[in-house]
Amino acid sequence: DSMAVYRGMDIGTDKPGGSARTRVPHHLVDIVDPDQDFSAGDFKARAKAAIGDVSSRGRLPLVVGGTALYVRSLLYDYPLAKVGSDPDLRASLEEREIREGAGTLHRMLESIDPDSSARLHQNDLRRIIRAIEVHRLTGTTMTRWRESTPPEMSYRALLVGLWRPREEIYRRIDTRVERMFEEGLVDEVRQLLETYPGLGRTASQALGYREVLTYLAGEIDLGYCVELTKANTRKFAKRQLMWFRGEPQLRWVDAAAAPERVSELIGIWSMNLQNSSHCPGGIGGVSSNTASKRQ
Repeated sequence: DSMAVYRGMDIGTDKPGGSARTRVPHHLVDIVDPDQDFSAGDFKARAKAAIGDVSSRGRLPLVVGGTALYVRSLLYDYPLAKVGSDPDLRASLEEREIREGAGTLHRMLESIDPDSSARLHQNDLRRIIRAIEVHRLTGTTMTRWRESTPPEMSYRALLVGLWRPREEIYRRIDTRVERMFEEGLVDEVRQLLETYPGLGRTASQALGYREVLTYLAGEIDLGYCVELTKANTRKFAKRQLMWFRGEPQLRWVDAAAAPERVSELIGIWSMNLQNSSHCPGGIGGVSSNTASKRQ
């Protein structure tokens, strides 16, 4: 999960509690201070090490979360990763965003690569800058790169998505957001600001946290903050479903089904995968991607 890695960000990320983490060992939880940036590349390196450790002990690693970019970066080797970087270009783009105002780079990307622009939120500067950088360095858009150079799967993995009707997802989002604020999300963010000089770019964009930061800055009132968090989370869930529906190897299962039935299905699919002569090589494993997991 892209945000559970941060220490002190507990309520808004819905981290597994102490009892759950006692019963089942969890990895990549509470490993980074929230004033540090933690990219998909960082996640991939740490997750690959954890998968290797789990597998070396004869166990089957489960990758659970709803951040499609992180899941894909882990499961696939993209030729795009071989494209270098230009620190000077990145710095100049960041300065331009500050100078010309929020949304400047998002509009620039829209004129270059409409598909990537539609997929990324205007506040997701790191990925927007990367998409612009790839185009500047190669003359080819991020979308064209992905379409023309299919990635290779790094692991033998079973991808499972837990499905719910959209209306139910939205209802659960509203309930979840209200509970976050009741449990003290505002105080949690206030404590983070007192502990650290500031939240890093990635952590500050976490759902719930960026809205509370805006509230604490005096730009919106609390009631609007709660409603804005609900609205932004619903938008995220919609984008999340779009990402995973584009994953041809993902198998959907009804999240309302009995756990025993879900387990039975995963067991059958896993056996079929192991017996398939067409499955990719690598460490055997099951990757469980939970659509709208935080809800």
